[in-house]
Amino acid sequence: MSKKVRWGVLSTASIGTDLVIPAMQKGAYTKVVGISSRSKEKAEKAANELGISASYGSYEELLADEEIDAIYNPLPNHLHVPMTIKALEAGKHVLCEKPVAMNAEEAEELVETSRKYPNLKVMEAFMYRFHPQWELVKKWIEEGEIGEVNTVQSVFTYFNDDPDDIRNKEGIGGGGLMDIGCYCISASRYIFGDEPIEVLGEVELDPEFGVDRLASGILKLPNGTASFICGTQTSPEQHLQVFGTKGIIEMDIPFNPLENVATVRLKKEGKVEKEKETQANHYTLQGDAFSKAILEDTPVPTPLEDAVGNMRIIEALLEK
Repeated sequence: MSKKVRWGVLSTASIGTDLVIPAMQKGAYTKVVGISSRSKEKAEKAANELGISASYGSYEELLADEEIDAIYNPLPNHLHVPMTIKALEAGKHVLCEKPVAMNAEEAEELVETSRKYPNLKVMEAFMYRFHPQWELVKKWIEEGEIGEVNTVQSVFTYFNDDPDDIRNKEGIGGGGLMDIGCYCISASRYIFGDEPIEVLGEVELDPEFGVDRLASGILKLPNGTASFICGTQTSPEQHLQVFGTKGIIEMDIPFNPLENVATVRLKKEGKVEKEKETQANHYTLQGDAFSKAILEDTPVPTPLEDAVGNMRIIEALLEK
């Protein structure tokens, strides 16, 4: 397979310019050919810095370019669904940053709209699932290394009290659950391969920003439980543990190792039986996996319905 998917990027958001675009430029099946912004100058500057051939002074101009096959949407959360739908209407495949929507109803709307375009692929960009450390975790679980999985615990925190940061803005999808708690929820569902039947949680709002800055959640699943903590004004940390009847799997950097070494351990009776280090760029792997699905016309690795399930839990926790 020699053909590459030609990608356009909506906005000059830092997650795209700093992380995703450079990673996708290394991909076997991805070629980033355009970037857009509401400011022509910003788009040109980003294109020059990243070696992208085309820049556009509006999102609509990029979507109208017939030379672009697929769109990466890293816009603020409240623009995920509207701009993804516009991209589908323009005949583009879409990889949309997480969380895919503002709420479950909006996510369901996107699923329904996507069904009108059966020849186009849409996927939520939970890049962590493409890292080889997660293949190892799933393998150990499937091989029965820790027996029956009965509970998962995860933590994801950082400190950010910048009032100008979009993650601290109410009404456009700010807050810790939407930004990082969604990883803990997604990973728990991914490990169990099932949906919760009950959700309990406690959420603390920032009195100035009006968004959640600390959240704790418990998910009751048919065959176990999952608990997590996420915080946006807490000392930075992330880890995940999978507890089974015969052992424990520990992940030191489960969600965004980037190109750092990620270590996974298998413990039994308090002793480390296996330890494996992996290193990869999950953004590169994600872009290639999605692009292969386009080129080979196969289902995307993560169906859009999975995003709806995640949004239902986030919404339930915020409501509680």
